[in-house]
Amino acid sequence: MRRRTLLAGMTAGLLAVGPTDAFAGVGRRVLHVRPGDSVQAAVDAVDGPGWTIVVHPGTYREVVNVPADKAELTIRGASCDPRDAVIVFDHANGTPKPDGSGTYGTAGSATFTSAAPGLVVRDLTLANDWLRADHPEITGTQAVAAYTYGDRTHFENVRLLAHQDTLFVETTALTSFDRQYFHHCHIEGDVDFVFGRATAVFEDCHFHTLQRDVAFTPKGMVFAPSTARANPHGILALRSRITSGAEDAAYKLARPWVPSYETTAWPSLVVRDTRIGPGIDPVTPYTNMREQYPWQTMRFGEYRNSGPGAVITVPENRPQLTDEEAVLHTKAAYLGDWRPRA
Repeated sequence: MRRRTLLAGMTAGLLAVGPTDAFAGVGRRVLHVRPGDSVQAAVDAVDGPGWTIVVHPGTYREVVNVPADKAELTIRGASCDPRDAVIVFDHANGTPKPDGSGTYGTAGSATFTSAAPGLVVRDLTLANDWLRADHPEITGTQAVAAYTYGDRTHFENVRLLAHQDTLFVETTALTSFDRQYFHHCHIEGDVDFVFGRATAVFEDCHFHTLQRDVAFTPKGMVFAPSTARANPHGILALRSRITSGAEDAAYKLARPWVPSYETTAWPSLVVRDTRIGPGIDPVTPYTNMREQYPWQTMRFGEYRNSGPGAVITVPENRPQLTDEEAVLHTKAAYLGDWRPRA
């Protein structure tokens, strides 16, 4: 119940989210959303590239979907503290749709979805507060906070909170190498909570594994890349830190995801210049999702990491990049001609 308690404290005294006739404080290409307004309604009102939506302090309990035709959109909190403005909902993969047409599925469970190229999200919290304990009848427990699949997606100073599958970094097509950049973000969850096939760079980010009320280990994994075989760049975490709310060695760093709809995937993950806390198992930090796709055959690598979770005790379990290989795994190499501004 930790997540629901956290967010309930933020919502106390706020008006319920609902439609409004106009956005208060509308300026030239700027829309302001305040408690009682709808963030989705603001997105729907955007009629061209280059708009900014300013979300004022409050909790907005709704699902937000940014379509591809809302290019170069910025959605930002009104303050510099991402805890002040929270967008949250509670769909899971196995949640039945109200029209009886089935369940939402993993992607459909997302609180925030965007296909828009050039999207910037900053100074916000995006959360999915669905809890397994509240829904023991549901077996599809993936509950996504953010599902992003537009090229040049930039998250700056954003908190991403959920449990399983918190952040889905995807691409617009199997053959697309869409780029995403996350800077100074806080991302937490338990099972595969950063996953997908995008070229995704995480710089100066904080990954936090949650305590789970289960007797088995591993309790979960931080990363689950599903990179396309033709893409030389998958997930890159650099100058970041990984902490845990669970006991030491309860989590794995990663496992490869080879989806049933893309069995040619060749997952790629590099973690470099990052402090890895004791919550990550240093002896066997990687594991398999399916035995027919062993992690040792994937593109996993580490470079100059530190901390108790980065200690190399069994070298064959900790694939290390050489200095020459590390040159190929930088922000500039992954993002190419795109230079996102902080």
